[in-house]
Amino acid sequence: MALYITSLNSGSNGNCYYVGNDDEAVLVDAGISCRETEKRMKRLGLPMTRVKAIFVSHEHGDHITGVAGLSKKFQLPVYITKATHTAAAIPIANELLHDFTHEQVAAIGKLRITAFTKCHDACDPHSFFISDGDVNVGVFTDIGNACDNIIRYFKKCHAVFLESNYCEDMLMKGSYPWHLKKRISGGEGHLSNRQALDLFLQYKGAQLSHLILSHLSKNNNSPELVERIFTEKSGDVKITIAPRYNETPVLRIEPVTIKSSIFEKRVVITSPQQLSLF
Repeated sequence: MALYITSLNSGSNGNCYYVGNDDEAVLVDAGISCRETEKRMKRLGLPMTRVKAIFVSHEHGDHITGVAGLSKKFQLPVYITKATHTAAAIPIANELLHDFTHEQVAAIGKLRITAFTKCHDACDPHSFFISDGDVNVGVFTDIGNACDNIIRYFKKCHAVFLESNYCEDMLMKGSYPWHLKKRISGGEGHLSNRQALDLFLQYKGAQLSHLILSHLSKNNNSPELVERIFTEKSGDVKITIAPRYNETPVLRIEPVTIKSSIFEKRVVITSPQQLSLF
């Protein structure tokens, strides 16, 4: 079965990622307003009725701004750890509130969402691995380093939203105060372009076909730089830069079987498509 993915927004001004099939979908984080989320999904031809749940990675404002509004308006379950919910202080109806723990799997229709802990300066941060049994999608942003959990799940992915937050040279030469530079680069902040590229080159599986580079810093990075350094070494993997102020096209990820005289393996084909898909 094909999965459809898009970044509705990505950056310190708001993060929201969509992963779904023909029948159900989930949002990972909802850091833009309910109204803006609806507007962008409508432009992409994605019905809000397909969204069945919101999964929250951590309590920072750029990940939770729209959670309460979306949950209330569309009666969406919110999967959030108890510690994150306490720190976020967002009103969610008790009947829509779902706790989770490290490597617990949540079933949303035919989707299986696995949460796992990551390194970030939040109270109980998690990343997410979403699968329909044939195609695996990772949402790996706000990660201070490529820890063992990230590496283990990255290897399994067919498509990944991967943080490439900052250029190390731009950060160190920029105007941020030293304490903020240390917070960003200190192992529990964000992943640099170099760290993201190293993760990609060392641990990408043969099935990985699409990399959506996400959460780029406005002040310490540039889309052109990220696209250039990854495209130079991407091989057959398609590179997409998730923008700060609008959505990406919907990407269709579909498993196919490739046969050779030596072996058979599962891979995926991805292509940008919009209204015609749905």
